[in-house]
Amino acid sequence: MHRFIAYFGLTILLACTSKEVNLDYKNILGKDAIPLHLNDSQMSLPIQDFLPAGVVDSLTISGNGYQVDYAEDSLRIICSENADYLGVLNFWFGGNVNSILVKKSNKREVEFSFPNQGKVQLKGEMNAWNVNDQEGKIVGEDRVFTYNVNPGRYQYQFVVDDIETLDPKNSSVVDNGFGGFNSVLELPRPLRSELPIISTVSYDEKGIYLNLSKEATKVFVFCGNQLHKTFENMEAGSLLINPPHWSRDKKREHLRLWAMNAKGVGNDVLIPLEYGKPLHSVDQLDRKDWHASIMYFMMVDRFKNGNQENDRPTQDPDIHPKANYFGGDLDGIEECILEDYFSQLGVNTLWLSPITQNPEGAYGLYPEPYTKFSAYHGYWPISNSKVDDRFGTRDELNSLINSAHLQDMNVILDYVANHVHQEHPLYKAHPDWSTNLYLPDSTLNTEKWDEHRLTTWFDTFMPTLDLSRKEVYEPMTDSALFWVQNADFDGFRHDATKHVPEIFWRTLTRKVKDNVDMEERPIFQIGETYGSRELISSYISNGQLDAQFDFNVYDDMIQVFANEEMPMTRLQSGLIESLHYYGNHNLMGYISGNQDKPRFISLSTGAVRFDEDTKKAGWTRKIENEDPKGFKKLNQVQAFIMTIPGIPCLYYGDEFGSPGGNDPDNRRMMKFGEELSNNERETLTIAKKIINKRKEHLALIYGDFQFIDVDDSHMVYKRKYFDDEVWVLFNKSDESKEISLEFESKLNSLFQGELNSNKIVLPPLSFEILTK
Repeated sequence: MHRFIAYFGLTILLACTSKEVNLDYKNILGKDAIPLHLNDSQMSLPIQDFLPAGVVDSLTISGNGYQVDYAEDSLRIICSENADYLGVLNFWFGGNVNSILVKKSNKREVEFSFPNQGKVQLKGEMNAWNVNDQEGKIVGEDRVFTYNVNPGRYQYQFVVDDIETLDPKNSSVVDNGFGGFNSVLELPRPLRSELPIISTVSYDEKGIYLNLSKEATKVFVFCGNQLHKTFENMEAGSLLINPPHWSRDKKREHLRLWAMNAKGVGNDVLIPLEYGKPLHSVDQLDRKDWHASIMYFMMVDRFKNGNQENDRPTQDPDIHPKANYFGGDLDGIEECILEDYFSQLGVNTLWLSPITQNPEGAYGLYPEPYTKFSAYHGYWPISNSKVDDRFGTRDELNSLINSAHLQDMNVILDYVANHVHQEHPLYKAHPDWSTNLYLPDSTLNTEKWDEHRLTTWFDTFMPTLDLSRKEVYEPMTDSALFWVQNADFDGFRHDATKHVPEIFWRTLTRKVKDNVDMEERPIFQIGETYGSRELISSYISNGQLDAQFDFNVYDDMIQVFANEEMPMTRLQSGLIESLHYYGNHNLMGYISGNQDKPRFISLSTGAVRFDEDTKKAGWTRKIENEDPKGFKKLNQVQAFIMTIPGIPCLYYGDEFGSPGGNDPDNRRMMKFGEELSNNERETLTIAKKIINKRKEHLALIYGDFQFIDVDDSHMVYKRKYFDDEVWVLFNKSDESKEISLEFESKLNSLFQGELNSNKIVLPPLSFEILTK
């Protein structure tokens, strides 16, 4: 092992209040490195997370209280209790250096106790809802469970003799959205007013001006993967930054800033540069700018039938028509691209459901109504490299992607790594490559999503692969790489991310970096994980995924906008929690819905209840849109996901309000044009306005984010990128609401025109977007 004692503030290079690195820049880390969030006082990582072995001459780390050990294939960061909130990890090679911000762990020990009567267990966000995570210990008359957790908000329940029970010692509870409640532990963070907040002000030939709200012990300025400048002991006020000289030769780089003081770390700021100057127009953006993505997810079979010659429903009388093939295909999607459906809607990234060959037969069973299922959804692969002929051919896929690229749209592939279908040749040849279908107690290891998340099978005909084994993850990562080498896909949506060992994601990401020019083709990877923010974020790193979908904010959002009694403050606290975990300029996905959720518009009207079996609801009754309130509430959801940080994602049909319960009722055939009702057409028109408003404003893509005013029934927040300013307002009550704001200049309203007053009246169940 080599050990390098922490350097204080990079004093080996710098020795003044404003410290700047002047080395020529060479980027060996690829994309802008994601900050390293330490999960404890020590953290070990494989070197391959950052670059191939043997490339780096040495590693150092700067900041009080930090040390780094490293060997050829791994590094270990050690952080003392009194360490700075931020440090910098440096990779030295050939006289050059690449650097990554390091964030210290703020975890502290907390105890949960319950009277030791019967079998007492605990599940919650601090243990990924795994009831078998620990047995606890007996302390007096209680069973005590101990966890190290970050400041934040944690929902949990005790399980006593297999019955879910609230914490009798904690009166703080929250509606869980399913007819019950969870106990809530709140560990406070510093207030925003106590932290150094950086905001963009202006720029000219002298440089870029920013404002620091409060004194900061350190401000770090990165450009690309170089620590460009460090400010120390800065008073509140103006900062002036000049981008490094080498950025003038680059079409796109990003300035990124963080500041800390004795209380903690403030916000992060991201400023995109074009040839060394801040972007000033959305016209400068292209599809490589992933922060500007607006995603659209469609199930191939349920979108549009462009070629009836490849229609082939599964011939089995046990399949209910709702669970059979409808005929949608790749040709149909390309027709919509060429007819400008997506460009007029405003989306610029298409997410295709799985397209690999699936089995012919019927599988699974639903009791009422009795039905089996076809593989219309694509999630039962029997091949990892062949296009399902019911969807089209490889040539048709390539044509679709090419047509999308000509319209400056990305296309990402829904990739299934966790499992295969029992008819897959790989499973037939190597049945031992799967995990065990039975647990040691002889019970079925199916749908054990939390307690056995890395081994559970989704169903008895869907073997989960043991992707912790090299002989399994090597060929399976090659099969994923195949799609970016042999088709021009721009990235992946990865199915069931938390059920796959990290070694798979690390191996795949390393192979992508080694085989693709990431500057020319910045392959984007976003995962699907239901669970706590800590679990979700554990898969987001330089060696794994770029992002995941934020289902925690989704759950808060649908509860708040659908239920009149649910306060806006719940959504505010949920979004603040996510920004703490993922940053103010994250690439997380914020969905309007997906194939595993009942349609929001049906939840919002009560046509589908939160506390019922929403899958059964879709089977047993006809669910349609009847209440105009549902469309207004859906408009609010669209406005919310399109104006917060992250990547908004529309589920097909949500742009006009497709109704439905859960699977398969939420997977109806797409409707277009004259098929839409008057309410649906009006909703589609409003959706286009909202989406295109996001595309028109850099503030909604790269802007600072700040809540202005929130109570039970209304919410106001502001996004600002230099002189581009956007205010977003919601009124979820059934009454009009007058909101007073402090504008520095006249603003234009999306629906009400120019505002000449600092007061605006919001109608019931409405929203407004104000721009300069």
